[in-house]
Amino acid sequence: MGLEDLLSPSGVICNLKARCKREALQTLAEKAETLVGKPAADIMSTLLEREQLGSTGVGDGVAIPHGKIEGLGAITGLLARLEKPVSFDAVDDQPVDIVFMLLAPANATAAHLKALAKVSRLLRDRQACDALRGADSEEALFAIATRDRKDYAA
Repeated sequence: MGLEDLLSPSGVICNLKARCKREALQTLAEKAETLVGKPAADIMSTLLEREQLGSTGVGDGVAIPHGKIEGLGAITGLLARLEKPVSFDAVDDQPVDIVFMLLAPANATAAHLKALAKVSRLLRDRQACDALRGADSEEALFAIATRDRKDYAA
């Protein structure tokens, strides 16, 4: 399973406008509703429950909010680059400007963890994050996210 199995071009937002973490998550939940056919309110509730366990702001301007949704057909990712960084209660207290949201079926424990690991590997790669930050369109963000990581090697 590669990121192209989790992320579709329609699941990418370039220059998402948000003033805070909640607003960013709400916009992503609304976008996810159109992709997975589950109510944005249910998605938002799941994301906020997860955030109460601890922030999904993993540092270096990156957040990976995630959750399991009853009745979801497949693991689905959404990628957003925020127009301006927002506070996300990240582990390093730095604002976040790259958000990769993952939604998984309620029973997809192992697959959910594998998907999180794949996203985490991408977003730990400084060159990949620099490329995402420099992208000027949804198409560019999608291409960067789904590119083989070897392509970032110097």
